[in-house]
Amino acid sequence: MEQYKGRAIVQKIAAGRIWFYTKEEQSVKRYRVEDTEKEWKRYEAARDEAVRELNGLREKAVRELGEINAAIFEAHALMLEDRDYSDSVKNIIETQGVNAEYAVAATGDNFARMFSGMEDEYFRAKAEDVQDISERVIGILSGRRKKKRMEQEPVIVAA
Repeated sequence: MEQYKGRAIVQKIAAGRIWFYTKEEQSVKRYRVEDTEKEWKRYEAARDEAVRELNGLREKAVRELGEINAAIFEAHALMLEDRDYSDSVKNIIETQGVNAEYAVAATGDNFARMFSGMEDEYFRAKAEDVQDISERVIGILSGRRKKKRMEQEPVIVAA
């Protein structure tokens, strides 16, 4: 019998099959765009879709895991609605005349670098959250998102 140790979302004991969730790296190409307004609208639509997804995940997590364990989804949705984040994406699109995927990736990297450099551990942890929300939006923009195949029987998810 193999044993795995880690941080649990729900403080209970579980026994069963493990399904390992792995995050795929997304490479983002930078290219010039003629219509920056159209590119900004693409970003807004992708951001709105990401917020809807996160809110749906939050509702499901509340039902299945409780309010406290669902808070991460609400936090991610709020980060996507942050004016500084969106203003940065818009600024990159408009000043550099580039695609939304690149602008989101650059913004995510810039914010993550800023959070990583802070002394407070709470803010350093936000660096990973910013990368997560950026990857979600890039996946929507690029159409490269794949639905992760979940097992039909109950499994323990390890990430």
